Amino acid sequence: MLFRSKLEYEADLCGRPISDIFPNTFQCTENGLQTEYPFGPEVNKLVAYRRNRTCFPVEVRIAENSLKPGTYICMANDVLEKEYLKKEMEQVRREAQEALKVKSEFVANVTHELRTPVNGIQGNVQALLEEEPDTKAARSLRLIERCCSDMNKIISNILDFSKLEAGRFVLEARRFHFRNMMDYVRNHHLGSLTEKGLGFFVTVSPQIPEYVIGDELRIVQILNNLLSNALKFTAVGKITVEAVRTARVNDKIELFFIVKDTGIGIDAADKDKLFQSFSQVDASISRKYGGTGLGLTICKQLVELMGGKIEVESEKNKGSTFSFSIWVGLTEDGEELPEQNHAEASFFAESMKEIPLEEIRRYGTEENKRSLKKNLSKLILSVEMENWEKAEMFMETIRQMTAGAPREVSRVVLRLKMAIQKENYDRIAAEYEELNRILEI
Repeated sequence: MLFRSKLEYEADLCGRPISDIFPNTFQCTENGLQTEYPFGPEVNKLVAYRRNRTCFPVEVRIAENSLKPGTYICMANDVLEKEYLKKEMEQVRREAQEALKVKSEFVANVTHELRTPVNGIQGNVQALLEEEPDTKAARSLRLIERCCSDMNKIISNILDFSKLEAGRFVLEARRFHFRNMMDYVRNHHLGSLTEKGLGFFVTVSPQIPEYVIGDELRIVQILNNLLSNALKFTAVGKITVEAVRTARVNDKIELFFIVKDTGIGIDAADKDKLFQSFSQVDASISRKYGGTGLGLTICKQLVELMGGKIEVESEKNKGSTFSFSIWVGLTEDGEELPEQNHAEASFFAESMKEIPLEEIRRYGTEENKRSLKKNLSKLILSVEMENWEKAEMFMETIRQMTAGAPREVSRVVLRLKMAIQKENYDRIAAEYEELNRILEI
């Protein structure tokens, strides 16, 4: 009955030749029915004609009736709505791709246009700083220079994210010296880490070849981002980086990197937020530490482009461990060299050795007081040198180390932090003296 209504026939459908329904596939001739249709269990797409000779697409299976040899059973399914929806979806997909392309081109053009004036401002500010290194105006100039550097980082992140989202990001695989790359990463962060009083260990497995083939720039970008985050969120303790070789398939090897810190950590329930676009664990992270929330998203996508995966293990107030794997190519001279002892490169603040982190973090202990004294000295020195970025860094360390202090201490710490943010010399000096008096250091 349903088939009759679809074809707009009544009782006269029975007995009609199949060529009336599928004239493009079956033809009635003097020699009988002619067709190239592959009879059997397979489903084929045909065009069925209604009585008024309009047509619609169907999926058909015509097979011989095993109970009555020489007769055939035809089963057809109307796919007109399915085909229509498929075309609609294809149209939506094309429109979405076009919109994404337009957005990507717009972002690329805007970021380029933004970068030009930012670089121009930064260049002129640097020139002025050479002429007026110690004047009052130099403070404002240094602030402008810092803002330009931050703006350039944000622009780069937005551009990378836009390319990755549009699928237009291309890795540039080249032969490079792996340990030279790791030395570059280490040296880039060594000064900031040791200045903050943090331990810094970098370990490279001897099983990793001297030369590999991969996108060195993007591997460095991932490591720099993870280390910058570790530095940002770690007040006391150490940061370690380890690179090991874990597998080989033909001329490819898997490299595994581990970046571990002893910083503020995060709750297990918040881990999934880390790799989401424009996301921070909570709003206070952006206010306190800055950032767009794109860095880890970009890292995740870069790692996946290199055939790997990135993961995080963390515990609140006990640090975080980020690990990721990537696949790189071997060169002709890239076999492992077990006889060579590629030594660990380790850098650690002398005062931090063998001191339990819990003792440093817990307010009131001797280790906590000693560490506070050192950070306060570095803080006031940064203020005297008008290096406000470093002053804020040491202030954040002091804030974390006085987290469990009595209210009178917390109030002074808060006032000192506000004075540093406003670059108020007199207020900083007064609060610094008051904090020293209360702490008796």
